Amino acid sequence: QVQLVESGGGLVQPGGSLRLSCTASGFTFSKYVMSWYRQAPGKERWLVATIAPAGVTTNYAASVKGRFTISRDNAKNTVYLQMNSLKPEDTAVYYCKAVAGDYWGKGTLVTVSS
Repeated sequence: QVQLVESGGGLVQPGGSLRLSCTASGFTFSKYVMSWYRQAPGKERWLVATIAPAGVTTNYAASVKGRFTISRDNAKNTVYLQMNSLKPEDTAVYYCKAVAGDYWGKGTLVTVSS
């Protein structure tokens, strides 16, 4: 059974940092491109960052480039999203996705507010 479980969300002040984790099971994690998406209230879900199976190649949405870093540990079946210099507009539910299988986690809420 495929599972993706996100964690690490919470309330943080503007300018702060959070690290999200997504732990996978039920498929060969090391062979999958992994992505983080986010969905703000009343808005569509959109792609934040992607990482290739070996972890060398990454891509970011323009609005988070330079502030967010995606990484993975294939030995732990886990993908991470380090988020720095957070802004109120980063407030959203963050989801991880195993791209090829279209597998999704249930999300973790990040709230950036003073």
